[in-house]
Amino acid sequence: MTVEAQKLAATGAVGVGMAAMLKDAFVAALLTFGLCFPVVLLHAESDNDGNLYLIPRPILVAVLCGLAFVGRFGLSLYQARPKVERRRVVAAPKSAVWLWLVRYASAIGLALLFIFPFAAYWMLGSAGSLKWINNYGIQILIYVMLGWGLNIVVGLAGLLDLGYVAFYAVGAYSYALLSTTFGLSFWICLPLAGILASFWGIILGFPVLRLRGDYLAIVTLAFGEIIRMILVNWVPVTGGYAGIASIPKITFFGIPFVDEDGGFAQVVLHTEYKPIHRMIFLYLLILTLALLTNFVTMRLRRLPIGRAWEALREDEIACRSLGINTRNTKLTAFALGALFGGFAGSFFAVRQGFVSPESFTFIESATILAIVVLGGMGSQIGVALAAIVMIGGTEILREMEWTKRIFGPDFDPAQYRMLIFGIGMVIMMVVRPRGIIATRMPSIFLKERKAVSADLVKEGHG
Repeated sequence: MTVEAQKLAATGAVGVGMAAMLKDAFVAALLTFGLCFPVVLLHAESDNDGNLYLIPRPILVAVLCGLAFVGRFGLSLYQARPKVERRRVVAAPKSAVWLWLVRYASAIGLALLFIFPFAAYWMLGSAGSLKWINNYGIQILIYVMLGWGLNIVVGLAGLLDLGYVAFYAVGAYSYALLSTTFGLSFWICLPLAGILASFWGIILGFPVLRLRGDYLAIVTLAFGEIIRMILVNWVPVTGGYAGIASIPKITFFGIPFVDEDGGFAQVVLHTEYKPIHRMIFLYLLILTLALLTNFVTMRLRRLPIGRAWEALREDEIACRSLGINTRNTKLTAFALGALFGGFAGSFFAVRQGFVSPESFTFIESATILAIVVLGGMGSQIGVALAAIVMIGGTEILREMEWTKRIFGPDFDPAQYRMLIFGIGMVIMMVVRPRGIIATRMPSIFLKERKAVSADLVKEGHG
């Protein structure tokens, strides 16, 4: 075949491939229109008399269909890209500044985390910094802690848990009931809430010792719903849907954050009271709890129990053949993961001052699990980055008021956060199917420490 014939054949193949890509993208847009037709296109609103009116929203549907078309076409182009043979390239020597930054990256990041609330207060003032410290700092750190707690069960032990929010709820209601009924302080209730949540983790662990994979996920999902239904129907204790209100606020070891004599501002700071003082203290507290979760997890990974978790995750049969007690291994994973979930729930209750079953639905479990999966199962840094992206992204959507100029005054971008999360997860599964951090360092190594590639790990749990 001549060179001209080869070029014509290649051009024809490219043309056929491009037509197939456009057809596939058109089908994706058509499916999007079919899904949006009954939900997005026809929006129902009621007037003062209770009459319903259908308000069409064709512009929003057109934008969603266009995004589906462009996204599917871009994905097809990415998958059809020519594969280039990778060659080993000798890396250039790094500068001393870069090596210093890499070496002390964790210390620098930790220092920035502690400085964040004070810097926000200094730059934005008491009123302006309140939103940043609460909505971004505290909210993200709660989910970082929850993600690290679930990472013990899912990432290290390989046990798929869809009911992790149950332990979160147990911790929150434990503090709410103990503080309102017996008048106990937060510092006494915090370990009690963690112990009670850990106890329920052991109760969940016993029935599921022989289950794996999808069956384990179904049972844990049912457990989470059972806990929520108990909170809804045990009205004399939990208050049902009304929840528990007037939960005592946190104190600085007995010193309250109030604008009165003997308050924190007067006794400790010797200045006038400001609400930001309590918010900064809550931020530092949840940061300490999250760092405690990370420290304990990293230490346990180097102990025999941590190595048993990783062996259980890779191959349970081989784990048993080595003489490892898989029953105790699973129970410790559930118990420790629930312990940190209970700590986070107790903090949530003291921060909000109110708890109800609506705060502990399945969507919370799905969000925490998505953080672990997107970050990379078994990766502490990856989970933290995924929590920042997912939870911080939700708060950013609330600030996008300019979208109402395009889609109308009734458009709320925060309602579409799960749609954006779904698109993000699809992109991640295509580009980085093992998560943001796709490699991990082994807990135990011989002679030389090397990263374990996700491609070499069974079932991709790298």
